Amino acid sequence: EKEHTCECCKKKERSEKERKDMINRLSRIEGQIRGIRSMVENGATVPTQVAAANAALNRFNKGLLAQHIRTCVADGIRNGEDDKVDELVTMLQKLMK
Repeated sequence: EKEHTCECCKKKERSEKERKDMINRLSRIEGQIRGIRSMVENGATVPTQVAAANAALNRFNKGLLAQHIRTCVADGIRNGEDDKVDELVTMLQKLMK
């Protein structure tokens, strides 16, 4: 079966504020991951920190998904592109593995 790809999301136009907010959130997540690596190197147990990093990535993903639904999916459905629903289902399946 051919994998569905959302053409409109390959290069997403974002406002400067949206882009900065995303970069800031990713930088915080990156810092969490570096902190976890350092703790592991020093022999610490890190389940709480890993759970926090996972939660941060999930929040980031939820924001991306919400934006995708509000823009690409909604516009596609309004334009009669029923395959947008299939693309959304495929995306959700990937995110929920």
